[in-house]
Amino acid sequence: MALNIGDRIPDGTLGEYIETATDTCAVGPNNFQVHDLAKGKTIALFAVPGAFTPTCSQKHLPGYIELADALKAKGVDEIWCLSVNDAFVMGAWGREQGAEGKVRMLADGSAAWTKALGLELDLTARGMGVRSQRYSALLQDGIVKQLNVEQAGKFEVSDAQTMLGQLG
Repeated sequence: MALNIGDRIPDGTLGEYIETATDTCAVGPNNFQVHDLAKGKTIALFAVPGAFTPTCSQKHLPGYIELADALKAKGVDEIWCLSVNDAFVMGAWGREQGAEGKVRMLADGSAAWTKALGLELDLTARGMGVRSQRYSALLQDGIVKQLNVEQAGKFEVSDAQTMLGQLG
């Protein structure tokens, strides 16, 4: 079953590499429950097939970093970048791209949450295993308000500018 507008996102566990320790998070990979992260927030979520891959690194993530302030000015509390990579890889990619303070780099290392969304992409034949489809979604308190799933190999509807336009 694929995710649809109006659906509540399933709960699951996502990892995030924390750069600076706080009272509640140690430096390094920390696991978070999706429902806890989304509760009471408006979230611009976008998912990519893989960290450090060409379109993801040159267009998708940079667009959300560039428009982070504009998205937040239109009511977005947090921007999430999701990939089927581990938290170490997502942390390194975020550092390399300058995402800190703008985009949360969330890891779904075993694709469990991505599969629960019904948005997995099997790239086993290309040596990449199960990944996420490229998409974006606007979540309000865990409910899908917008969903933009790309056709295979495309980057046309899940970009930051499209999301910004959907915020009105």
